[in-house]
Amino acid sequence: MLNTKFSEDRFHEVIELCRTLIRQRSYSGEEKNVANALRSYMLSHGFDDVQIDTYGNVIGHIKGNRPGPTILFDGHIDTVPVPDESEWTYPPFAAEIHDGKIYGRGTSDMKGADAAMAAAASFFAADSQHDFAGDIYMAGVVHEECFEGVAARQISKAVKPDYVIIGEASNLNVKVGQRGRAELVLESFGKPCHSANPEKGINAVYKICKAVEAIRGITPPHHDVLGDGILELTDIKSSPYPGASVVPDYCRATYDRRLLAGETKESVLQPVQAVLDDLMKKDTEAKYKVSYSVGTEKCYTGTDITGERFFPGWLYDKDADFVQDVVTELHDAGFTPEITQYNFCTNGSHYAGEAGIKTIGMGPSRENIAHTVNEYIEIDQLKKVSQCYYAIMKALLK
Repeated sequence: MLNTKFSEDRFHEVIELCRTLIRQRSYSGEEKNVANALRSYMLSHGFDDVQIDTYGNVIGHIKGNRPGPTILFDGHIDTVPVPDESEWTYPPFAAEIHDGKIYGRGTSDMKGADAAMAAAASFFAADSQHDFAGDIYMAGVVHEECFEGVAARQISKAVKPDYVIIGEASNLNVKVGQRGRAELVLESFGKPCHSANPEKGINAVYKICKAVEAIRGITPPHHDVLGDGILELTDIKSSPYPGASVVPDYCRATYDRRLLAGETKESVLQPVQAVLDDLMKKDTEAKYKVSYSVGTEKCYTGTDITGERFFPGWLYDKDADFVQDVVTELHDAGFTPEITQYNFCTNGSHYAGEAGIKTIGMGPSRENIAHTVNEYIEIDQLKKVSQCYYAIMKALLK
């Protein structure tokens, strides 16, 4: 009998796995120890096989005895850094328990969910004796904090899931979408000269200031559910810097662009390019380029991970069959989730936004606890989300 009412021993297992993961410091690119800890748990708790790919993603697999859909639980295992440990009341990598909360970097974002996903999959396999239709995968994903969805591309290529469950914090609500994120780079090109004779050069800073002002006239699109597609200037830097009596011949500005479902790389750049084309037509000395930022990071495996910073938005109808199947099973298990959207970017940008895979989000903790000093997860939330993940498997693996 598949029963979402867990014993205290099971809850203890989830809590202790979470604490084990927290004790492994795992900044982006430094996830080796936590990856090995998660792999060890999977191998000793009923997973049929566990792989670590070239990026360092940990992918555990449990196979049902009957053919059916493939579901993937996605939880990133990297965290943002702790700039100053002295600011913390409790050590950020000790996983101490106080007042019903586990404290530490990554508790809320998102090693609590990682632990609950892995443990719930193990419990489900044991209770069913693998007599279910389909395959369960749980992925501990690297480099999410800097590249939402880039490392996940390799996972979906290997697993080919029919459904994905994102474990990012949702306060136990069901998430069916999010705004995406892009980083636009605006460049202006001038002509250097000594600043004592500025008329002999072309000042790239003056040119980019005109472009910045013109771009402010662009109104990004609006979505009735996801909100506004924000376009916001975040930094400007000229070259050479410091100038030291040289008129700058280059200037670069960066924009944060929040993306709505259905927006493409081309549709986002088009209005900006149109503004630049108009400026260059009116001013023959002006020369501009707009593109997406490209980043490269080193994985703990030694492999480079490179990605263009365009992470699409996505949205599913709350009345979609798979969403309602999950919500119905959660209700039967005693939970009453709201169906809403994430306010931040997740690996869903790849699964749903790029690959079109049916995706929902559900995780423990509140969204605003991530990345904070004294980050924590409530043990009650950790217990409940492990039951919720079990219920989701009941809903989708029929």
